[in-house]
Formats: sequence, C-alpha cells, structure tokens
Amino acid sequence: MKKYAFGVDIGGTTVKMGLFYTDGKILEKWEIPSKKNDANLTLLDDIADEIRRMMQHYRILAEDIAGIGMGIPGPVGWDGTVYKCINLGWDVINVEREMKNRCGLDVKVGNDANVAALGEMWMGGAQGFSSLVMVTVGTGVGAGVIIDGHIVSGANGAAGEIGHITVCEDETRECACGKYGCLEQYASANGIVSVCQAYLQKSKEPSVLRAYKQLTAKNILDAAKEGDALALKMVEQFARTLGKVLAEVATVINPQVFVIGGGVAKAGEIVTNMLKKQFMEYSFHAARDTKFALAKLGNDAGIYGGVKLVLDLMS
Repeated sequence: MKKYAFGVDIGGTTVKMGLFYTDGKILEKWEIPSKKNDANLTLLDDIADEIRRMMQHYRILAEDIAGIGMGIPGPVGWDGTVYKCINLGWDVINVEREMKNRCGLDVKVGNDANVAALGEMWMGGAQGFSSLVMVTVGTGVGAGVIIDGHIVSGANGAAGEIGHITVCEDETRECACGKYGCLEQYASANGIVSVCQAYLQKSKEPSVLRAYKQLTAKNILDAAKEGDALALKMVEQFARTLGKVLAEVATVINPQVFVIGGGVAKAGEIVTNMLKKQFMEYSFHAARDTKFALAKLGNDAGIYGGVKLVLDLMS
C-alpha cells in the first residue's frame, strides 16, 4: 500500500483539496479559487500545480502516492468522462486523462455527490454501512448512491439527481434545470424559503419569521427548534415533500441508511426525525427499517471520498 493520496472536491466557488495518508488520516487540507467559463481547463492546471507544490513541501515522491481522487459537480461516466459541467463552463471532457497528463499520477473521478457519499461511508456518518443514499440539501437537492460499497453513477452519470424528480405538476415557476415542479424548488434551502415566503404573504398567522427582511433556511429551522408554530409547519411541509420522495427512492434502491448532509442538516435531529416520520408514512413495508443519520464530515466529505475512490481503484 502506498503511503499518500490526494482528495480534490471541485465546487463552483472553491476547490477543496486534501493530502491524506492512505489509512484515512488527513495531513493537510486547503482551498483554491474555482473558475467559471473555464473552457481551456486552466483550473486543472491550477490543481496540478497545487499537488506538485504540496509534494515538494512534504518531500513526497510520485511513487509514494496512490493517486488523486476528484469529485466533479456534473455527470461523470465510468471512464472519467465529464458530460458537461455548466458551473465551470466545461464541455464533454475526460478529466481523468487530462489530469494524468498534467501530473503523471493515477486519477479517479466521480460526481461530487457520489464521492461525498463514499467519504461518509468510509469515515463519516455512514460508517458500518455498505448500501446508502447520501442526500445533500443545500442550494439544491442532490444524492449520492452507494450499493454494496460501490458508487452507482448510471449510464450518463445522472443517477442520484433526485432534486429534479417532479413533485408538483401545477408549478409555473421554472427550475434551474428547465423543468417545472422539481423537488429542489420546495425541499432545498432556497425552496424552504420560497415556500415560507409565499405562506407568509397569504397568511396572517403570527411568527418570529416576519421580523426578517432577508429570510433564510437557517432562520426557519432555528425558529422551528424554538417552537414557532409557523416555522414548524414549514419544516413539516419540507419533510413531507422530501420524505415522500425518499420513500420512492427506497422502493427502487432499498438502502440501509439515508445520510442527510448539506446546510439544512446543521439543524440536527429535528430534520432527521421529521423526515423519518414522513418516510414511514409513505414507504413500502419492506423498506421501513431504513435508518436515517446525519452526515459527519461536513464540507470535507468530498476530499475523503476522493481518497476512497483512489484506494478502491488499487484494491
């Protein structure tokens, strides 16, 4: 077993990077700015430069490195091909090949949600499980699917895009994906706020939420934990919408556990308890023992998962 590996998690704003020992201990982590409209792939040059810099700093030889594992915010095929990455301005490119050409190390690439799920399975909230769905509730809603310890990415890397399951056919607002009535229009951080603002406008029900000029999902969740009736109603509606979708996902995938991550997960067990309650109402009887857990690695899940990608490649 080689001693070191790099984990890389590419986001729309920053690229998180980590140098790890291959037993899972992190030696150093850091960030660099991401890029938009990066048709020339200069971000990959920046990442390669950072890896070389860290190798020089710690005096690490290439033969001591297992490789680089990368999470990409877009659909990724089994061979490392990214089927366009809108946030970065990438067309269809093979990132594994491009990175290997830049730094001469083995490279393994996966969708960022799937890679984060792998990280939680290895060193986070899903330790001890081999089949799971990690649901990330942030600006959008995404999911990483792991079955028998292996990422399920689908034919074109689109597996786990649960945020774009249609939950309301009457919706007139367009989702960012171009469809209407997608899950993330109601059950993302932005979705919770949008639903709550609409309710506040049509209702005269008293609530501490009326005091906020710029309402956030955190405001709603915090108020719910303090017992605000309207906020509790909004969180219950969020849980009903997402819980129903997870019940349908469980009917297809039958995971051992749903791991809830992203900004909304910071509210803690109020979220998982409500989700479990709604899930139980809608789920098929054979899937009702599915567990719910909170993610533990936070923003580091992607870099941990990147390292696990590389280690799985070696095994």
